[in-house]
Amino acid sequence: QVQLVESGGGLAQPGGSLRLSCAASGFTFSSYAMSWARQAPGKGLEWVSGIFSDSSDTYYADRVKGRFTISRDNAKNTVYLQMNSLKPEDTALYYCVKEKGTAVVGMFGADEFDYLGQGTQVTVSS
Repeated sequence: QVQLVESGGGLAQPGGSLRLSCAASGFTFSSYAMSWARQAPGKGLEWVSGIFSDSSDTYYADRVKGRFTISRDNAKNTVYLQMNSLKPEDTALYYCVKEKGTAVVGMFGADEFDYLGQGTQVTVSS
């Protein structure tokens, strides 16, 4: 079965950095696009970033563009999210998302997500 296990969350100061990892198993990782999504307290699920199955293209939500970088290592079945210049409004539970195909469509809404992991908490506070 599909398993997505996130790690790397924690407490960071404003302006700081964190790197999230997602270890995937149970499917042919290199055949699927992957995304990250987040849910802040009291808010809905928000798509953050996505990467094509072959890393040929990446996409970012406007709120994180220029600060976050998504990447993947198909040999390790792992997708990453490097988060720099963190802001308090980045505080959320961050989810790894398996997309339904080779392209990223998660930006069109949570209905496009195939599977989500359990999430890793990111808290940005001084």
